[in-house]
Amino acid sequence: MALVPYEEGAGWGVRQLHSPSVTYRFASHTIRVQQDWRRLGVAAVVWDAAVVLSAYLEIGGIDLRDRSVIELGAGTGLLGIVATLLGKGVFVCLFKAIYNHSARVTITDRAAALEFLESNVQANLPSELRPRAVVKELTWGRDLGNFPPGAFDFVLGADIVYLEETFAELLQTLEHLCSEQTVILLSCRIRYERDHKFLKMLRDRFSVYEIHYDSSKDVHIYKAQKGSHKEDF
Repeated sequence: MALVPYEEGAGWGVRQLHSPSVTYRFASHTIRVQQDWRRLGVAAVVWDAAVVLSAYLEIGGIDLRDRSVIELGAGTGLLGIVATLLGKGVFVCLFKAIYNHSARVTITDRAAALEFLESNVQANLPSELRPRAVVKELTWGRDLGNFPPGAFDFVLGADIVYLEETFAELLQTLEHLCSEQTVILLSCRIRYERDHKFLKMLRDRFSVYEIHYDSSKDVHIYKAQKGSHKEDF
């Protein structure tokens, strides 16, 4: 899923990937994400697809407040962190601000990545928002009983489509997590013919539309929903 390392020197921006940390600015917050390529490979570096989808969530004005959101294959956690920050909803009473209308964000990856993922999430969220973000193990196709079916408003994934042997399990997971109203947002760089194969498999079960293309990073964002309807956010 998110733990298979690429070979060093393979032209994937090696210098940035090997940096111990990278810094971004989203949702009026500075986010400093730790990286650890040598220990966890692709699960512990920030990929362009996560940056592009994070920017799309912010600039596109997608309202995540009071929504249930899950990220698949979260890796460093950047996208889930941004979703939590953007989903902040504040109800001000006489004495204090209460964050009970904020998004509920579940940030998932395989067991080996969870400790690293959790550390990034905790380090980059204000204390009042930390209870709104839960880091949880999810191996596609295996841990689905731990997640209520069809309970999420948004399913997010950044650069999770690259291992063909995981495609069937990823589709099974998406079907389990989604209701008719759930919006899937997948951000990816189309590198190989197998990536097109996954999109075809996805279209066999969901309505799929390309909604954004970042030409500077060669990253596509696809929206998918069950059924044949096309809805605006």
